[in-house]
Amino acid sequence: MSILRIVLTIVMIIISIIMTVIILMQEGKSQGLGAIAGTTDTYWGRNKGRSMEGFLVKFTTGLVIAFFVLAILLNMHLF
Repeated sequence: MSILRIVLTIVMIIISIIMTVIILMQEGKSQGLGAIAGTTDTYWGRNKGRSMEGFLVKFTTGLVIAFFVLAILLNMHLF
């Protein structure tokens, strides 16, 4: 097993642990009865991209992309 493959495997394990923690930190997407009444359009609902929750969603997306790229690279047996 090459050194690069070992390093990429360790990076993938670290990414999966961080991804698990960040996903558990996020709020649920269920809106309950507020979605029926139309009360979801609040200040926090409109500016969610600038909040900590918006950052977590974007960071999770980046981690998932990195996870899939690493999984594909490791399974191609290029190194």
